[in-house]
Amino acid sequence: MNHQIFEPQENLKEWVKCYWTLEIPKEKTPKKNTIVPDGCIKMIFHYGDKYKNYNDKGESEFVPRCLVVGQLTKPFLVEPTGKTATFFVCFHPNGYLPFATIPIKEMENKVISFEKLFGKKGLEIGQKILKANSTSERIDLIETFLFKKLANAKTIDEIVKSTVETILTANGQFSVNKLSEENNINRRQLTRKFSSTIGLSPKQLSKTIRIQNTLKTLLTEEVKSLTDLAYENEYFDQAHFIKDFKEFTGLTPKEFYGNDLKMSLIFDSKE
Repeated sequence: MNHQIFEPQENLKEWVKCYWTLEIPKEKTPKKNTIVPDGCIKMIFHYGDKYKNYNDKGESEFVPRCLVVGQLTKPFLVEPTGKTATFFVCFHPNGYLPFATIPIKEMENKVISFEKLFGKKGLEIGQKILKANSTSERIDLIETFLFKKLANAKTIDEIVKSTVETILTANGQFSVNKLSEENNINRRQLTRKFSSTIGLSPKQLSKTIRIQNTLKTLLTEEVKSLTDLAYENEYFDQAHFIKDFKEFTGLTPKEFYGNDLKMSLIFDSKE
């Protein structure tokens, strides 16, 4: 498996978290992968073989080669059909807004083609990225595209930015009521601003970040007790921990612990 992470140029760092590439030969590609929600919208370009996506009924369909995945609130099951060769653009939780062409909330748990979102120009840039000869060429192409979009960028509310930073710093362990009081803003107003900018409520993003932090602990440290892990991440009790865990991964903590590494965690690895 060849997995690499690249930083965006300085003028895009406010919006773009990073770029990823993932290449896996057909014989080593896992049959299915569960992408766990991580609070980030992503642009994805499959320059290898196609991928399938499974819905809640277990039905599958091919996903476009050039697409955007909206905010996920549940596990997202995908299946490679051969060689994996994929280029990703990962936005910060509040980073996709300047590039949005439809309300972000309408993108929740959906895969949308680049052409549908960005029209003829989206189709053209997608084809160029698929045919590019290197990652550096793909990054140059997408950054040029993003900079053009920024010319008419929508501004991000400062309270929303501050709330995102607070959630990330606290690893999802924070009180929406306390934050709304500190910023002298009504909770409903804060939630409405947040949802239209990010596609999730503050509570949903907090749950997502907390479960991601818990997953990383499971996979990078020796965990002696799931109960201790639950309390360390400030879950009310183990039942609360298991409920949230299954909501986001489709598995119990014990089932997950015995499974292959999940894609969303591979992408966060700096190794």
